[in-house]
Amino acid sequence: MNNSPRILPRSEHTLSRRNIDPDALKVLYRLKTNEYVAYLVGGGVRDLLLGRKPKDFDIGTSANPQQVKRLFKNCFIIGRRFRLCHVRFGKKVIEVSTFRKQAEAEQGDTLIRRDNVFGTPEEDAFRRDFTVNALFYDIATFSVIDYVEGLPDLEARVIRTIGDPGVRLREDPVRMLRAVALASRLEFTIDRDTVEAIRFLRSEIVKSSPARILEEFYKILRQGAARRTFQSLHETGLLAYILPEADRAITDGGEAFLGSLARLDEYRNAGRAAPEELTNSILLGTMLVPLGAPLRRPIVPPLRRSPDPEPERTAPVDENEETVTGPVEDLAAELAALDEPEELTDSAPTGPPPPLALPFARRDLDRLRLILLAQRRLREVERSAGIKHQLAARPYFGDALRWLEIHGGLEGQELVAHWKSLDLGDLPAPAATAEGGDALPPEDDAPELGRRPRRRRRRRRPRPAV
Repeated sequence: MNNSPRILPRSEHTLSRRNIDPDALKVLYRLKTNEYVAYLVGGGVRDLLLGRKPKDFDIGTSANPQQVKRLFKNCFIIGRRFRLCHVRFGKKVIEVSTFRKQAEAEQGDTLIRRDNVFGTPEEDAFRRDFTVNALFYDIATFSVIDYVEGLPDLEARVIRTIGDPGVRLREDPVRMLRAVALASRLEFTIDRDTVEAIRFLRSEIVKSSPARILEEFYKILRQGAARRTFQSLHETGLLAYILPEADRAITDGGEAFLGSLARLDEYRNAGRAAPEELTNSILLGTMLVPLGAPLRRPIVPPLRRSPDPEPERTAPVDENEETVTGPVEDLAAELAALDEPEELTDSAPTGPPPPLALPFARRDLDRLRLILLAQRRLREVERSAGIKHQLAARPYFGDALRWLEIHGGLEGQELVAHWKSLDLGDLPAPAATAEGGDALPPEDDAPELGRRPRRRRRRRRPRPAV
């Protein structure tokens, strides 16, 4: 470990308290006042030094979770694998974690399954994933602290693992996905050793929790660089193990799939919606609809074997050796082995593991179906005021409008402007019964999951008199 960190005093960096969330400052100052070490940590420091607006403001401290909870009545301790404190201010959450040191994997395993060993700020920096995510801002001295040479990588716009990439990626394979997503979002490059480790260890991604992978996908889709990220996931070979249909779509040209992601990016980057307004159903539809995927079950597509796999293709060579570009590997032969019947042998299986089955929630898929069914009715602007009132009362109406605005082209944007111009709150409510088929069918012909039919109570028969 580097025992002498690089420290930038206030006069040598651009990070200002004016750009830190006021509630995060409250947490930092209360910890400091109670004589605990308190740093702003991780992506918030990175983004502020880059002149970007952070999505989250996370705090590292020497106080343990119970000590943090005693300081804040609005604090909740969460997590099992990694105990965290969430200090809540209304809907906002400031995440506070105790400094930790690198946990050891269990015997015979490479994954870190428990990570609650407290440590020093230096040990906490070295257990993080990438150098640019291990920078600290000290609220006591207003200085930036760098234990892992993250500042030079930030200046060079490079994503690099802390320590041996082979070891760090095996500890938590989701880091491979995060490295690609972070490089794509910030328009950084990934250093050569890390890229090679990702390509070599790509099959390890299936050891990760599918729920964590799906959550990372939602983050990618909300951050405005989805097309670039999925293209890079395809180039590194990760996408074939996570969403094989998307990987094949990109191999075959992929304009429908990548174009759908590009429209979402354009909408997000234009500032037409906050990230939380892009619901899981909209994000799922942006991925699954152009793939022609069924919306009733998780996607685990059958893998077809090719009798004559194509020879390896090579992407254009980039002069910069620290880019994601490089050999675009044909994974057909590697993935074909997944369909081979298993032989009963004494040796451990040597073939690659099967792709992940992402756990799409049925409620999100059902809501997506309702959004898609509503598109035809949103285009029928000549409908009666009562029908418009009824459609606007649907709980998915806002999502349906947003889908039309994202994927409906210029015509869709004009239709959304028309609907927004209507004073739907003053429209007359439709009659309880309507003839002539003008009323909308209940819930647009599709029941929304989670609503159970109302059960009638049985009328008790009076007991016979004795």
